[in-house]
Amino acid sequence: MRIIKRVTLRQFGEKHPDAQQTLQLWYTRAKHASWKNISEVRMIYPAADKVSRLTVFNIGGNKYRLIVRIEYERQTIYIRHILTHKDYSKGFWKNDDWY
Repeated sequence: MRIIKRVTLRQFGEKHPDAQQTLQLWYTRAKHASWKNISEVRMIYPAADKVSRLTVFNIGGNKYRLIVRIEYERQTIYIRHILTHKDYSKGFWKNDDWY
């Protein structure tokens, strides 16, 4: 998979150091994946949720949420948001034009 906006992962990791290792692991797994649908994603990340056109991953023991758009045919992942659980619960990310 090609991952767009990796810098977003780095910036979040700098702000939340406890998320760095988990985000790096997610990046490595996703980069080497060739997922064709959400079922294949869930083979690696069983808690991944499909919310409209986005996929939500629990990061750092459910402390953070990584929200991405996966274009399976293009084998591309667009990082949309990384949020604390508290900010995720506010739901503003649902205003994303990719939702």
